[in-house]
Amino acid sequence: MQDGRARDAPRRLRTLRRVETGRLTGVGPKRAAALRRLGIDNVFELLWHVPRRYIDRTRQTPISELGDVRLADGEELTVIADVEGISTRQIRRRLTLHELVLTDGTGRLRASWFNRPGLARGAGKGATVAASGKLAWFRGRPKLEVSALEVMGSASNKADTGVVLPVHPASADVPTWLVRELVREALDRTGELADPIPPDLRHRYGLVSRTEAFGEVHFPTDLGSARRARDRLVYDELFLLEVALAMRKASYEGMEQGRRHPPGGPLWESLDARIPFALTSAQRRALEEIGADLASERPMHRLVQGDVGSGKTVLAAHALLAAVDAGGTGVLMAPTEVLAEQHHANLSELFAGLVVPSDETLLGERPLSVALLTNRTTGSERARLLADAAQGAIDVVVGTHALIQDGVDIRDLGVAVIDEQHRFGVHQRVALRERRSADTSVPDVLIMTATPIPRTLAMTLYGDLDVTVLDEMPPGRRPIETILVPSTGEGPATVWAHVRREVEAGRQAYVVCPLVADSDQTEAASATATHEELEAGVLDGLTVGLLHGQLRPAEKQAVMAAFREREVQVLVATTVIEVGVDVPNATVMVILDADRFGLSQLHQLRGRIGRGEHASTCFLVADPTTPEGQARLDAMAGTTDGFELAERDLEIRGEGTVLGARQSGVSDLRVTRLVRDVTWVQRARTDAFDLVGRDPHLDSPEHALLREEVLDLVGDDVDWLFKS
Repeated sequence: MQDGRARDAPRRLRTLRRVETGRLTGVGPKRAAALRRLGIDNVFELLWHVPRRYIDRTRQTPISELGDVRLADGEELTVIADVEGISTRQIRRRLTLHELVLTDGTGRLRASWFNRPGLARGAGKGATVAASGKLAWFRGRPKLEVSALEVMGSASNKADTGVVLPVHPASADVPTWLVRELVREALDRTGELADPIPPDLRHRYGLVSRTEAFGEVHFPTDLGSARRARDRLVYDELFLLEVALAMRKASYEGMEQGRRHPPGGPLWESLDARIPFALTSAQRRALEEIGADLASERPMHRLVQGDVGSGKTVLAAHALLAAVDAGGTGVLMAPTEVLAEQHHANLSELFAGLVVPSDETLLGERPLSVALLTNRTTGSERARLLADAAQGAIDVVVGTHALIQDGVDIRDLGVAVIDEQHRFGVHQRVALRERRSADTSVPDVLIMTATPIPRTLAMTLYGDLDVTVLDEMPPGRRPIETILVPSTGEGPATVWAHVRREVEAGRQAYVVCPLVADSDQTEAASATATHEELEAGVLDGLTVGLLHGQLRPAEKQAVMAAFREREVQVLVATTVIEVGVDVPNATVMVILDADRFGLSQLHQLRGRIGRGEHASTCFLVADPTTPEGQARLDAMAGTTDGFELAERDLEIRGEGTVLGARQSGVSDLRVTRLVRDVTWVQRARTDAFDLVGRDPHLDSPEHALLREEVLDLVGDDVDWLFKS
């Protein structure tokens, strides 16, 4: 890094990736390791480690005057003071009270919260903290109900005395005051930063320079400066990401030669004639969009997102048959064996009786063949299947990751369907397309997900794909009643009584647990212990099965088969049943410690019921200990609309977690908050696609730095942009 006296040229951010934090004052191996745990490996990542909030010290109220403060409903305040004392005591099972006594020289204030012991890490006696929360009154005195707590320094190392104090994400080993010091040194020694955003775009939105943006986002002169700096960095990361997506889409459309698979062939028409229900208007619209893609010589790259039970399988079946009608092979890849087996069973039933005209007239017609390839397909069966696939003797192949292993060669792969895309990365998608014979054209790719994606997230996560949304449920789907039940008191007894009544009426039930087995580290229900307790206790006399990921494949298959055949009445399981399980007779879903599951998981689990003619009920059994946990359960009880839940999930969790299953090569959004930054997403997307439309490979000299940064964004995964 430069030291502020020798700033010969603007510094590129990618160069700062090579500057380790050990080059900063006071950062030795131990502290560097602590920084890595925060996601900070180098100076580049340190600069992007922006404050999560600011404290305007001009609005601080002395503790002695808190009695006169009147906050609006829901409003919070922040108190910066020294810790005079700290205590912890158990109130009841799973409920611990933590309390600090704070003083700022004008008075004392008690600040408390429940559970979350990590909140007080580093807040020992004498530490200076910023405690935020709502004011309450206890015995005539104000008390702070803490929602956030940051250690700002020690009594001998007071927090900055500036007007606006940044609060950086921190840990016990790397408190926020230390992050602040390291960032200050990094900014001073880095100096001016090179700027890849074209000047006309910066001027269009009145964006500050990159150098000013990093300086003001970390150490703003006022809150307005912080907002302007943040806007620039939001646009910065969104624009680079959207340019990468636009380049990927351009490579699809300009560098690849596809093959036409026009809809309406004999098999397509035969399927239309045998579907025992009327398609929804959303399904018909989706088929038109898919059909237009299949008829084009440009390879299809389409994402179909639809809620649980919205009818995506019918769309996949049509696409697969279009490939067979054109003389090729269709492939469907699923992330789990359970889901692959379910697809194989459904497609085999749907395609039963369909015939394929043979190329050799002497053979006439032959039955359409559907094969299953998973890691359980071994030995002679696997060898025969692979040989048939390479020779074109199989029309549709359904499988898991086994489809993209070495040695798999599918003759004339015409259409590839990928289910639950969020569980795969870009590499798997590319690898599946490469299963085709070397001399054949690029296959059409149809991607499906039952995890509804908010529009802003779809534009950033799947911006290189055309998107179809199934926003209509087939008629006849029974609504699911969702009930929140406390895990203590009489609540569980009512749940098990309901399960027994449903089973006695001939129906079945799921019981889902967060753990496979009991754990000393985690206090939560385990599938094995729950199975034993239910079988010997409240569900005595019923047939209770057990299913989890640690069972051998053959055991899992046997348990699921027994449940489908109604030999098992109650299935205790982990989230292995989250996708791919379709048992219309199941009408009850009991989710234990439901607050430990994500909102998307809860919605997927609930979608396992409500598939038959009988009314269904989902019980969420939990005692949430965090506001986020309670918010998830309230959202689940409030709606069964997956798209509405996806928006709520984005609000509750933010992008970092939602992007946890991101496409390979795409970094998490560090500054952007999609719920809040919709306008910037739209602007960045429009600008990026317009620029790439004019310069698809960023070959123009004025785009050299932009190209460099986009390639840096995707790291070594250059094929994510250019590989066909």
